[in-house]
Amino acid sequence: MKTATATRYSKLILPILEEDRLPDLGPGQPNLKKKVLLEALTPENAFPRVNDPNMAMLCLAALWLRHDFLEESHEISQIVKTPSGSYWHGIMHRREPDAWNAKYWFRQTGRHPALRKISDSFRRVYDPLEFVDRCESYRDTGSPDEMECKQIQLREWEVLFDWCYDKAVNG
Repeated sequence: MKTATATRYSKLILPILEEDRLPDLGPGQPNLKKKVLLEALTPENAFPRVNDPNMAMLCLAALWLRHDFLEESHEISQIVKTPSGSYWHGIMHRREPDAWNAKYWFRQTGRHPALRKISDSFRRVYDPLEFVDRCESYRDTGSPDEMECKQIQLREWEVLFDWCYDKAVNG
C-alpha cells in the first residue's frame, strides 16, 4: 500500500502492507509469506492505542483479506455486528464468490460513511451491490474491465481500511 496514509500505521502493520498487490476478484491464493506476520497481530500490538475494539478487529479482518486468507477474515468480520463488519463481510463473500450472500451483507451495511470517499476516488457514485454484478461479469476474463474492477476493489479496501483504522485508534 503506497498511499500517503500508510505511514501512520504501526510497525507491525506496515510490513503487511508493503507488498503492492491487486486483489483478485475471486478467492485468490493465500499469500503464505505474510501468514506469520498476520498471525502475530492482535488489537493490543497492532495499534498505538485502541478506542474502538470492534474497528481494531475489523482492521485485522481486512489485513487477512488483503492477502487472500478469506476464512480467517470471515471468522472476524462475521462476529462484528456493525455496518463496517457487514461491509467487510460483504467484500469477503463477493470474493468467495458468493454474489447473493455478498449482496445480503452490503444491504445490511446501509450507507456506510466510506462510500462517499470511494465514489470521490472514481468521480462516480459507487454502489457495492452493482459492483458485485460487475465482479461476477468480469472475473477471470483477463479483460480491461476485470483490471478496472481489481483497481476499484483495491481502492475500496484502502478507503475502508483507513476509515476503520482511524475509528479504531481515535474512536
